[in-house]
Amino acid sequence: MPARTPKYQVIADDLTNKIKDGELPPGSALPPQKELSTRYGVTLATLRQALKQLQDEGLLSQEPGRGTFVYPRVKYQLTSLHGFAEDLRAQGQTVTTEILGQEVRTPPDWAATLVGDAPALRLERLRLVAGRPAVHQTSWIRGTALASADLSDTSLYAALIDQGHLVHRASEVVRPGLLEEPVAGLLRRPAGEPVLLSERVTYSLDQQVLVVDHATMLGSAMEIRTERAAGGLSVQWSRITG
Repeated sequence: MPARTPKYQVIADDLTNKIKDGELPPGSALPPQKELSTRYGVTLATLRQALKQLQDEGLLSQEPGRGTFVYPRVKYQLTSLHGFAEDLRAQGQTVTTEILGQEVRTPPDWAATLVGDAPALRLERLRLVAGRPAVHQTSWIRGTALASADLSDTSLYAALIDQGHLVHRASEVVRPGLLEEPVAGLLRRPAGEPVLLSERVTYSLDQQVLVVDHATMLGSAMEIRTERAAGGLSVQWSRITG
C-alpha cells in the first residue's frame, strides 16, 4: 500500500498549483489562516507547516501583523550584463521602479574613488516586484548627462548607450547583511532582517567606470543563480571575517 501523503503536503501542493495556474497571482494575499485551516479541514499547526514549506521554497511571504502573500522568489542572474529590472522582466515578473531621488551632487568618498570627484548623478530607486518592494538601489553615474532623463521605465544601461557610452562589463560582490534604517522603512520590513547586499561597478569599453551601485535585496524575495560551463563563468568565493 502506498504511503499516505501528509495533510500539510496536500495543502502545499494545492496552493502551489493555484500559484502556478494564476489563481493566486503574485502580490495577492491569502485568506486568514483560521479561514484556510477551516477550508482545508486541518488544524492551524498543520496549515502553518504547509505555509512554512512554501515560504522556504520562495512562493509565499509571511509578514507578521499583515498576513501571507504570494511572492514568488525571483532569480538574480550573475551571468548576464543587464539591469535588475531587465533580468526580472525576462523571467516574466512585473517590475516597477519608483525614483526616490535623482540629482547632481558631489560623490561621497566611496563613490568618488571610482567615478571621480566631479559632480555626478545620484540616482536612488526602489524596485517593486508584483507591486511589493524588493530592492533598494543607490547609483552614482559619471557625469550629468542623465540628470533630467526619465529613468522610471528605462534601463540605465540603455540610457547610457543612448548617450554614446559603450557598456562593456561589470564586477559585482554580493554578501549577506542586515537591514538597516532608513532602507528598512522603504522596503516595509523590520530592521535587522537578513538581506543581500550588492556592490556593482560598471565599466565602459575603455575601462572607465560609468556607474557604481549599492543595492539592498530582500533575502526572502531573491535568490542567486549562476550557470557554469567550462571557461564560461568565473566565480570567486571569499571568506567573510569579522
